[in-house]
Amino acid sequence: MPMPLRIDFVSDVACPWCVVGLRSLMKALDAVGDKVEAEIHFQPFELNPDMPPEGENTAQHVARKYGANPERSAASRNAIREHGEALGFDFNYSSESRIWNTFDAHRLLYWAGIEGRQLELKEALFAANFTGQRSTSDHDVLAGAAKAAGLDEAEAREILASGGFSEEVRAEEQVWRNRGINAVPSVIFNQRWMIQGGQPPRVFEQAIRQIIDGSATAA
Repeated sequence: MPMPLRIDFVSDVACPWCVVGLRSLMKALDAVGDKVEAEIHFQPFELNPDMPPEGENTAQHVARKYGANPERSAASRNAIREHGEALGFDFNYSSESRIWNTFDAHRLLYWAGIEGRQLELKEALFAANFTGQRSTSDHDVLAGAAKAAGLDEAEAREILASGGFSEEVRAEEQVWRNRGINAVPSVIFNQRWMIQGGQPPRVFEQAIRQIIDGSATAA
């Protein structure tokens, strides 16, 4: 019988390393096969909760927030692009790339969880943001992502216009802050073991196999 495995994936749509982490996790689960029955729950985290709707140039944002010079910032984006390519994801960074507010995206992800389409919407949002370079605060973009994920576009637009699930997302964000999560991606297995960062597939696979055989280090 496969082992039930709850996975809480705490992340933000604006986080490129969250793309890497998710793709690596999915490859690890494929490698483990039917030894586990994984249930992934995407939990909200906002890297930039005060980001205005018009967003901010990515390079300028990184320089302002982290003090990175242009050369270091470009090197980081190139590293992210290479990791993405290795995992089958296209990061189309340019000098015009922007970071956007993601709260409305998290509201749709909460709804997608109810509908059983969270993974599909998460992937669609990552693609819209990093591959398509489209705004994750634009309701047309978000509704299009919902449609691409197999969700009802009209219902997505209604949720976005009404502010639906705002309280629920705020409450979940607070839960994870209270648990000490201050960086993403944070991937928690069976509410006991955690891996942080955009790790390669082998790191996730090793952890899952250790959980299966009971040798995982106690959290």
